[in-house]
Amino acid sequence: MIRLVPFLCIVFFSSCSNYGQLTFIAELPKKLDENSGIAMFSETTLWLIEDSGNPDEIYQVDLKGNLLKKLKVKNAKNKDWEDLTKDKKGNLYIGDFGNNSNDRKDLVIYKLPNPEIEPGDKIDALPIRFSYPEQKRFPPKKARLYYDAEAFFHHGNFLYIITKNRARPFSGKALLYRIPDYPGQHKALFMGSFRTCDDWKTCQITSVDISPDERTIVLLSYGKLWKVTHFRDDKFLQGTSKEIDLGARSQLEAVCFMNDSTLLISDEKRGTTGRNLYSFPLK
Repeated sequence: MIRLVPFLCIVFFSSCSNYGQLTFIAELPKKLDENSGIAMFSETTLWLIEDSGNPDEIYQVDLKGNLLKKLKVKNAKNKDWEDLTKDKKGNLYIGDFGNNSNDRKDLVIYKLPNPEIEPGDKIDALPIRFSYPEQKRFPPKKARLYYDAEAFFHHGNFLYIITKNRARPFSGKALLYRIPDYPGQHKALFMGSFRTCDDWKTCQITSVDISPDERTIVLLSYGKLWKVTHFRDDKFLQGTSKEIDLGARSQLEAVCFMNDSTLLISDEKRGTTGRNLYSFPLK
């Protein structure tokens, strides 16, 4: 049986060799095939969402991959939930800003109270609606398909959104926007742009998070990670960026900090791969 292990690792895509630099932690519940965002509230549990076409629910999972609880999100509709983040007060935010065709005019982030202390099976949501003032056409021309988004984080009293480039030809350009973290109708403030890399398969931003000490930001793509440090206040684009090839090419969709030096990363189910939870140490 021991001799079969290397052979099995080759046959099955879910083998350890497929994980690159990522360390496999657990397989997520089957309910979370299309998980798209994670946020950690305690040392042993985290919350996840799924993207478009799935229920208006959030899910609590432990680090062994067990589904512990699900909460129906009231006053919210999962049009395309793409990321989760939290603030230091314990509020949870759902980014309903997936916009593959760049034609949405109903972009919204839902603000939820701390789900850890919710006693029932439902949780309230308050809408933070927003628009991109620079977008004039819905959809724009193919060369300006900048207004999809799958990534955001909380800092200070604001939410920072990083867009996913769908331009053709692909340019690697991502936009950074800021909106207040309270309900209302807001015009997102353009903070600047930056370039990831030129290969659309590995250079589209799918998630982002900021460390608990607020000194490090990480951006995730389908196989790469960008680590941003040495920024002041919200001058994130002036920070030092380092590109890290994770060596994995699954559909990596979500990242969050477990602590200041360790990341949790998850991927969607795609064929025989994915729907896993991984860790990655930041050196």
